[in-house]
Amino acid sequence: MKADNKAARKAARQLTPPRELLADLVLANKILFGLKVVDAFGHISVRHPKDPNYFLMARHLPPGMVTAKDIVLFDMDSTPLTHSDKPQYSERFIHSEIYKLRPDVMSVVHNHAYSLIPFGAAKGARLRPMFHMCGFLGCGVPIFEIRKAGGNTDMLIRTAELGKALAESLGDKNVVLMRGHGATMIGNSIQESVFRSVYSMENASIQMQAHLLSDTGEVEFLNEEESDKSSRGRNVPRSWSLWKHQFSKAR
Repeated sequence: MKADNKAARKAARQLTPPRELLADLVLANKILFGLKVVDAFGHISVRHPKDPNYFLMARHLPPGMVTAKDIVLFDMDSTPLTHSDKPQYSERFIHSEIYKLRPDVMSVVHNHAYSLIPFGAAKGARLRPMFHMCGFLGCGVPIFEIRKAGGNTDMLIRTAELGKALAESLGDKNVVLMRGHGATMIGNSIQESVFRSVYSMENASIQMQAHLLSDTGEVEFLNEEESDKSSRGRNVPRSWSLWKHQFSKAR
């Protein structure tokens, strides 16, 4: 046990993350809270830039309270290599298992945005891109059914097995809804995963409004080509710069 602890401390020293990355991760927590994507619950992580077999995420705290001192280094078993004396998010396996299955993913967000919940529960409902900010939804949004993976549970992803099942449900998509729970989004950066979290939530609200306005309940979505052309990341930097200006003082 002592040898394992010593190895963990050594790894943690060697993997000290860049200050800018830590600052962005803390800021991302503030942005997600400030824009009501998360409340007391939810979390965001980022793959370690020095070694893809590790990731960074806050310890067990409401996102709006996270500071740089609260960022934990995890291995791909979701074992904390720092802050091991502190409580950790029980659903950290969401992050580790997606990173294992998706080497292209650099950041993961899990949230319980209220406007997304109905789309994971309503029979026949599909979350589809309504406007150009949400082209990333055009590749499809699967729904994770936890009963198929774990039977009747408290709906939380508390084990690596459930995390793997969720990651497999996500597949090669950008967003997965979790029936009776929430949603998980991925990105090639902290900025992109935050962007997709915010605009998935906005798209859900707009989509429900459009269905209500329509005489038949049917609406016009972005088609495949429109989704592809509008999902190439051009909107992410401008959105991030605004949110950084808006929420940086909350740190």
